[in-house]
Amino acid sequence: MLKKADGKWQIVQPKPLAADQDSVNSLVTSLSSLSSDRLIEDKASDLSSYGLNSPAEQVAVTRKDGKVQTLLVGDDTPTGAGVFAKLENDPRVFTIASFVKSSLDKTSKDLRDKRLLTFNSDKLTRVVLTAKWATTEFGKNNQNEWQILKPRPLRADGLQVDELVRKLKDAKMDTSGSDADAKKAVAGFSTGLRVAVAAVTDVNGTQQIEVRKDKDKNFYARSSAVEGIYKVTSDLGDGLDKGLDDFRNKKLFDFGWNDPSKLEVHNGATQATYQKNGEKWMSGPKQMDAPSIQALVDKLRDLTSVKFLDTGNGPVLFEATVTANDGKRVEKVAIWKQGTSYYARREGEPTVYQLDTKAVEDMQKAANEIKEFQPPKSGKK
Repeated sequence: MLKKADGKWQIVQPKPLAADQDSVNSLVTSLSSLSSDRLIEDKASDLSSYGLNSPAEQVAVTRKDGKVQTLLVGDDTPTGAGVFAKLENDPRVFTIASFVKSSLDKTSKDLRDKRLLTFNSDKLTRVVLTAKWATTEFGKNNQNEWQILKPRPLRADGLQVDELVRKLKDAKMDTSGSDADAKKAVAGFSTGLRVAVAAVTDVNGTQQIEVRKDKDKNFYARSSAVEGIYKVTSDLGDGLDKGLDDFRNKKLFDFGWNDPSKLEVHNGATQATYQKNGEKWMSGPKQMDAPSIQALVDKLRDLTSVKFLDTGNGPVLFEATVTANDGKRVEKVAIWKQGTSYYARREGEPTVYQLDTKAVEDMQKAANEIKEFQPPKSGKK
């Protein structure tokens, strides 16, 4: 039995459960738009010939005015193209489209809310993931960007954190199994190895899910938001089996696709400042060649860590300060070389980024190739 309260459907029998609003609304739409294909009898005296004396399906609908209408669905027609149906207390027998029967043939398993976590992803304030023998906590800064808070403050790869949130949001129980499968899920969880525990906090509080894997590599989950233990997909299990470095921001710069408005570059003994004025790039009074500066911007944007280190230092051979986002974001990076490898550090942060050698050399080449703007030559008359 389903009941609507405060604008939301709930399953009240055979036991109270949260309902999948989309699934129930689809069922209601099927009923409200139901029309007959053909009138078979005005006054049917033998309902058994249509399978309506013991109908395969019976749906009772209570309207807002309290009136109840009950739909009886019987046997398929001889051609299989339709189904016999009638309203209770109405002597007429009709045929309706055969797909209606399947659309109404729903159990509480089909109609229940299968989400294992019911948080509001737009209102998240914290995400905590314990996996690979470590705990990582994420929060958002004042620019609404994900940051790593624990085990220590670090820059986060926002796309990876968003993907983690998506997998948690999409985590659903598998209700298609039998009672034996349900018992197997409980056994598999109790004896399985813990893969991950994730906790999400929104304005309504904190919810937690624990995922384990059995010897046959099946994943099972238990959530604080719903009762029971359920089999879940490997996509969820593998998606939570990640460590700190999987979520760290490997990009050296954060300006992304917000093109800078100012560049300050120290390249060896050469120092230059480039300021954007409208569509023009200027260096003092000189107009600079915009494509050559854009080439440097692209190379700076591409600088990516191949390895994180906790310590390291050396004589700086290249330094860049990038101003973007209407002056709200200023990033300063120093790069040095040890042996054949290049390393970098962002100002104010302890992390050392080991960089790809070719990427650094391509960036230096782009910096060396910046030139003044040359107006197009007028053709000879």
